[in-house]
Amino acid sequence: MPIGLARPQGPEAGPTGQEPEAGQPAGTSLSGAVWWVAALFVAVELSVSARYGFHRDELYFIACGRHLAFGYVDQPPLAPLMTRVATILFGTSPTGVRVIPALVGGAIVVGTGASARVLGGGRFAQLLSALAMACAPITLGSAHLAGTTVYDLAAWTFTMLFVLRAVVLERPRSWLAAGSVAGIGLEGKDLILLLAVALVIGLLVTPTRTVLATRWPWLGALIATVLWTPNLAWQLANGAPSLAMARSLRIEHSAAGDYVAFLPAQVILVGIFAFPIVVIGTRHLARRKDLRFVLVAVVVVVAYVFAVIPGRQYYTAGMLPVVLAVGACRIEERQPDRKRRRMWLAELVVGAVLSIAFVLPVLPLSTFARFTFLHKTSYDLGETVGWPQLTDQVAKVYVNLPLPERSSASIFTANYGEAGAIALYGGAYGLPAPLSGHNNYWLWGPGHASDQVVIAVGSVDQLRPHFANCRFDTTIHSPQDVDNDENGTVVSVCTGPEGTWSSFWGSLRHYG
Repeated sequence: MPIGLARPQGPEAGPTGQEPEAGQPAGTSLSGAVWWVAALFVAVELSVSARYGFHRDELYFIACGRHLAFGYVDQPPLAPLMTRVATILFGTSPTGVRVIPALVGGAIVVGTGASARVLGGGRFAQLLSALAMACAPITLGSAHLAGTTVYDLAAWTFTMLFVLRAVVLERPRSWLAAGSVAGIGLEGKDLILLLAVALVIGLLVTPTRTVLATRWPWLGALIATVLWTPNLAWQLANGAPSLAMARSLRIEHSAAGDYVAFLPAQVILVGIFAFPIVVIGTRHLARRKDLRFVLVAVVVVVAYVFAVIPGRQYYTAGMLPVVLAVGACRIEERQPDRKRRRMWLAELVVGAVLSIAFVLPVLPLSTFARFTFLHKTSYDLGETVGWPQLTDQVAKVYVNLPLPERSSASIFTANYGEAGAIALYGGAYGLPAPLSGHNNYWLWGPGHASDQVVIAVGSVDQLRPHFANCRFDTTIHSPQDVDNDENGTVVSVCTGPEGTWSSFWGSLRHYG
């Protein structure tokens, strides 16, 4: 056999070769039900895509898309590029930028069902795993926004799918496809490097290590490296800012509470009714000799995220599709009763209904605003509220400046969300292009912006050391007082610069 492995037999063989309900050999084709689940998933995502508004990251990626590059200080180029493509094809609206992420989310659902198929799962296993992934809060939430997470989750899903094809189905050329997907994933988020390291460790410490004696995994790694080269070159040319960004994120997301919340968050990410499938899948990974390398990879990923950056609990989510697929195959093997199978499916749907208000904007904004606990537990939804209103309030400060000050005024924001909002909506008010020291806005620099009068949006503490006078002007209020990061932001006006932008721009940089 090409990879030196015998196909598992007996109790360790899992569901391979099992006959599904209709009598078709397991794994011969992907169940049509998987495609229907994916289509319904995309339909749900698009049906709510216009509600509330842009997320701060989407506003930032729209701005990054207007400054296309092979990299940015906080992420590789894929998400800004896809956002730029979306605005060209579908317009600059929340729905427009969310079409591609919704479709990618549907692909993740299909990839999960396809993983169950590779593992020998019949129609029920494919449907159960796909539905579990579709109903998982991490999938619903990430596919709603045009951020990096949905692309990263897709890269992990399909990298693992092709690795399974290479190992379980003994199709070594699938390593080339795995490398291609991983390489594209590296242009979306560096996190997939963790998967690569985890897989190497998993292969080295299990009998599956024999695959490393063949050329195919290494050719796949070479393809991934070549595809990563543009972003890698950009990082090297710009002083590797991603390393500084990573250090900043580790500090920001490594509080004591992050460690405490880590394990409960793992249940929440997949959903309480789907978590038993994860448990079953994890146990079965230990029983199948040909899949123990996957179990080791899962342990490495979870342990690394917990130890290094526990506040980013969703960084483990890339392993969910394969674990759900294994668990679904085991349930199909051990649970032939149709009634109980239907219960598994129904429980997933119930779980999605119970959690959907926390990850998608299904509630009227007035209802969302009324229940303040939703603001705390649904951070990303809160961050999609109030950006046009923020720009309007900043514009009033600008318009109320005396004409001599207004003609030489610039705007400096505390973060890229505020800057992105003013960049998008400010043109209608005649506002100057915003400046910020946050992430890539700092790298873009002040350009030819005036330094005589500066409207400081949440950034007065940064600017006060460099100006003779900073006076309070107004406070930002989010619509219906939604308690997001911008609610209560102070807007000030600073005058009397004690230097030029270029003289103190370096001190304004901050990552996060």
